[in-house]
Amino acid sequence: MDDFSPPPTVPRPVQVLRGRGVSSAVAHRFSKDQREWADDGWVGMAGGEPDPTRPATEVIREAARSALSRNDSPDIAFDQAINPYRGCEHGCSYCYARPTHSYLGYSPGLDFETKIVAKHNLPELLEQALSRPTYQARMTNLGSATDCYQPVERELRLTRRVIEVLQRHQHPFSLITKASLVERDLDLLVPMARQGLVAVYVTITTLDAELARRLEPRAASPQRRLRTIRTLAEAGVPVGVSVAPQIPFLNEDMEQVLAAASEAGARSAFYTVLRLPWELREVFTEWLQLHYPDRAARVLARLRDHRGGQDSAGDFSTRMKGQGLWGDLLSQRFARACTRLGLNRDRVELDLSRFMRDPEQALRQPGLFDDEPLPTPRRVAGTVLDVCAERPRA
Repeated sequence: MDDFSPPPTVPRPVQVLRGRGVSSAVAHRFSKDQREWADDGWVGMAGGEPDPTRPATEVIREAARSALSRNDSPDIAFDQAINPYRGCEHGCSYCYARPTHSYLGYSPGLDFETKIVAKHNLPELLEQALSRPTYQARMTNLGSATDCYQPVERELRLTRRVIEVLQRHQHPFSLITKASLVERDLDLLVPMARQGLVAVYVTITTLDAELARRLEPRAASPQRRLRTIRTLAEAGVPVGVSVAPQIPFLNEDMEQVLAAASEAGARSAFYTVLRLPWELREVFTEWLQLHYPDRAARVLARLRDHRGGQDSAGDFSTRMKGQGLWGDLLSQRFARACTRLGLNRDRVELDLSRFMRDPEQALRQPGLFDDEPLPTPRRVAGTVLDVCAERPRA
């Protein structure tokens, strides 16, 4: 009797996709279906599968329902966040935001960096939120989940429009990015910095250009990010460096990154340790096995040991810095390097008192255009103004 059973499934060989951080679209945790690839003889022929080595980026417009997301985590230094985009084309293999794409029905793998959701109505929603009679200014971060200056921002300019709203209301904020595109908006950032309303943090994971190209394939090179720090500092914008995430046996040059950033003009620094929530464990494990198979097991074992046997400890006291001997050593290295370089000596405090719920009302105030000089704006001790005044000019 003939055997009509289907041929065995042939696992698709995982390969490096040029310009992408990961190599496959891993199933998300809400998926009802599991799919396996099999070669039926049509792959690569006319009418067959498209070339998988060059996946294109798709921008999806979304009408957001709110502009501000609240933060109630005690280990994060801001109260609310603004994120113009979901997904990030930088393609960082370690990004903790990857699992959020699952809520949209997309893969935290390739979909996260090829299906970028743009909240096209975000500036209008933010204007409405800041104008409400009940709104109170809070510490706000721009781009906490995905980079607000990723490549699609060049065309869409959502982040710039958001900053224009914040400037109009004199609302303080910080932002974090890996992109040199932040320099485009210096005309907005510099005046706000003079009023103690903005601080910028640039992430430099490593100075190793080859490692950075594999970890963060579409982000600016480490040297280009150092130039961005210098440009911001020389313009008078308070700038810090994020040396995150720290990954055992991969980016071991924390001190060199801090020294280079300090020389470029950074005056503050912070770090976190890699954590692997939800599907990120599968995504990063695949990346490790593809790029660094000789040390993949060691990296994952050290991370589990660092987090008490878990991939992503949820305890607020340890989830960012971890625990154990390696965590303690990392903390000591960071503290000593910052002390030696003079980082984190000046506390940057943004001035919440300048917030204006109704910017138009200020223009209607009597005496605004009188000949009498305006009163000197209130300075808060340790604000951005003080930091800028003490920084030597290049």
